[in-house]
Amino acid sequence: MMKQKIFDQLTPIFQEVLDEPSLVLTETLSAAAVDGWDSLKHITLIVEIEALTGLVLSADELINIQNVGDFVNLLYNRGYRG
Repeated sequence: MMKQKIFDQLTPIFQEVLDEPSLVLTETLSAAAVDGWDSLKHITLIVEIEALTGLVLSADELINIQNVGDFVNLLYNRGYRG
């Protein structure tokens, strides 16, 4: 259940950046499923999540992210536990 804590911490960031207060994060949620999730908002999400976690994510790591679950797994694998 450690990853659930990460989801819980990321949810308000995604809701604010994407201006979707009722957005529910799931492992399979991707940019294609959210109107307005464009490249600028994607970068903003990355910056906000790096600020939250204290991690600096590399382009090589980020290029492989296809959905929120991938993002959570990346953070978890880098040692972030929420």
